[in-house]
Amino acid sequence: MKRNVLTLVVGAVLIVIFGLLLFTFQVRQTEVAVVTTFGEPTRPIVAPNLYFKWPWPIQKVYKFDQRIQNFEDQFTEDLTADSNPLLTMVYVGWRITEPQTFFPKFAGGSVAAAERMLEGILRSAKSGVVGKHPLSDFVNANERELKFDAIEAEIKALVQSQLQANNCGIQIEFLGIKKIGLPESVTQTVFDRMTSERTVLAEKLKFEGQAEADKIRSAADRKASEMLANAEAEATRIIGRGEAAAAAVLPVFEQNPELANFLVRLKALEASLKERSTLILDQRTPPFDLFQSLSTNAPTK
Repeated sequence: MKRNVLTLVVGAVLIVIFGLLLFTFQVRQTEVAVVTTFGEPTRPIVAPNLYFKWPWPIQKVYKFDQRIQNFEDQFTEDLTADSNPLLTMVYVGWRITEPQTFFPKFAGGSVAAAERMLEGILRSAKSGVVGKHPLSDFVNANERELKFDAIEAEIKALVQSQLQANNCGIQIEFLGIKKIGLPESVTQTVFDRMTSERTVLAEKLKFEGQAEADKIRSAADRKASEMLANAEAEATRIIGRGEAAAAAVLPVFEQNPELANFLVRLKALEASLKERSTLILDQRTPPFDLFQSLSTNAPTK
């Protein structure tokens, strides 16, 4: 009896599991899916979850990886706007955004078929954009004149517009130039042009530096002239004040020259002894000869 119950339980569990496998399916975080009914896509699924379906052959589920797919085109040669041959290779990151459109477009959702179509669209777009730009936008001695960002944006926009026009269900996430090259026939010509451009740039920088140096030198000379003129004016004012002061005391000196001479030497002596000082001097040297005259005139005991 217990064995029969266990058999029934196991059988019921197996039936439930089999039923779940027949009537449900899971879409993971990294996937998108499309449900077909009798071979026709009827329900796109872009959110991860557990879903119900009718068993085959009524309905069937096709799942696709919605993560970014990396793709690179061939290293091909195109002509620039100034008729120079240029070799370029472009890399692309794309993903499936509309599974109900992607599935019938590429024979059951074949990624290889999608990349073959993408390669053709990319080659056409790249050729058209390269043909609108001169070689100097790709190869230049001055990196500020390179236009890789603008060129990549143009190619991406053109590829995306063609994918939308062809109703592919694909979104371009990023696009960039991986490699550029020059055919051997034009390599030396390009190098000579780059050398010439670098020489012109060096001469321009040298001229700008010389002009800036002349400007600084002129400003310094003008400043020096102003300072010298101000110093000469101040010296003239000081000399004038000195001459005026001398003229004011000159009548006193003329009345008593000996007293004036004594006062001048005394003032000089006072200036010398203003701070604590130890002097080793010759008493015969003015104004220190005053000490000699004082010792001579000192009263004897």
